[in-house]
Amino acid sequence: MTERQPSGSPDKDPASEAQAAQDSLGNTERAEDATTPEAAPATGGTEPKPTLGRLFLENLWAANTVTVTVLSLVLAIVVGAILMIISDPDVLSTYSYITARPSDALNSSWTLVSEAYANLFKGAIFDPEAFSGWLDGSNGWQAVLAPISETLTYTAPLVFTGLSVALAFRGGLFNIGAQGQATIGVVLAALAGFLLPLPPGLHLLVALLAGALGGAIWGFIPGILKARTGAHEVINTIMLNYIATYFLTWLIVQNGVQDPNRTDAISRPVDPSAQLPRLLGDNLRVHAGILLAVLATWAVAWLLNRSTLGFELRAVGANPDAARTAGISVTRTYVLIMVFAGLLAGLGGSNMVLGSTASALTPLVVAQIGFDGILVALLGRVKPWGVALAALLFGALQAGGNRMQSYSGISLELVTVLQALIVIFIAAPALVKAIFQLRAARAARLQTSLAKGW
Repeated sequence: MTERQPSGSPDKDPASEAQAAQDSLGNTERAEDATTPEAAPATGGTEPKPTLGRLFLENLWAANTVTVTVLSLVLAIVVGAILMIISDPDVLSTYSYITARPSDALNSSWTLVSEAYANLFKGAIFDPEAFSGWLDGSNGWQAVLAPISETLTYTAPLVFTGLSVALAFRGGLFNIGAQGQATIGVVLAALAGFLLPLPPGLHLLVALLAGALGGAIWGFIPGILKARTGAHEVINTIMLNYIATYFLTWLIVQNGVQDPNRTDAISRPVDPSAQLPRLLGDNLRVHAGILLAVLATWAVAWLLNRSTLGFELRAVGANPDAARTAGISVTRTYVLIMVFAGLLAGLGGSNMVLGSTASALTPLVVAQIGFDGILVALLGRVKPWGVALAALLFGALQAGGNRMQSYSGISLELVTVLQALIVIFIAAPALVKAIFQLRAARAARLQTSLAKGW
């Protein structure tokens, strides 16, 4: 008769105990510790569940999304500081005699970099001097909120274009045409804003809908071409960007559109009844567009995670062949993806002329919000709320960069370099992991997260 072996017997395979400990603790280092007599109990009992604080400390230096993003910001700031130093002739000259008086080079470098980043912070978030002036009565509360106002003003259109690119990414498409869609959106919004004699409220609503419709039409074209003919959306959207830009340039100088009191390329101003209301008074530029941006972020998150259409969109983005086999219309989904993406970009363009950024059409009225939306989508990991936070960061860099240029003499292009560096480091988590010697906990997932959509 064969004896039944107890579950806690020493004959149990030790490799299975190590694997169980690895699954429980979530990383290789803890699994190795579990094979030692101290970590693995002598009996067959269950190991205590790790506390929240213990898990936080164990994963603090792991290559997870939060750590990689924060360290990418740190790397971008460091590289930006180096670029400031080597681009300033006065500071750079102190390095010619650094061996004789190293303090000169160090002090001048620190003064330049600290002053520049201090002005970046003051222009984007909070200015202590303005707060002190408000306390002693030398300035009003508007000066205290001015940095946040500027940041939110730049953030609003970036949220829309970032969501446009992110939504297409989740559906397996690369919408590089957000710039063109925003351009058509701003054109139709402005035309509705100064050509239609409508009462306040209704006029604003019609202008916003016109901008959204313009972007949706410009997104529908590459969507139907992709669905019906297989034409690559990147090529189509790039070409449509040029068409939209040149159409805007031609339209501005036409009779009935150009400002009759001007000889340069500028349109008639949008009627006040069609402009987004300012949230903090006429002295601060932040307007209701930021509220619409938050609402759009919530709507896209609900669409992707709670709706049937969102499930179909994500299924097509993950594997169009499997989605087609499951009965999902890939053709219809591609068209809807680009229509919704264009609609969002069109709303972003509308913010540029109906908000406080501009009140009339010019050749550069849209700026680069469509292309910046690509960076925002990548930085936000193509997740709606992540995109909103990334847009807030880029808006802060833009707002703070204006003050940094005025007060520190640092070129505004350096802000663009900082934005590019942040995206480069985030898009290459293996580089950040190698520089900071991070654990490989979740690096594999990070490396593939940005590849969706290709």
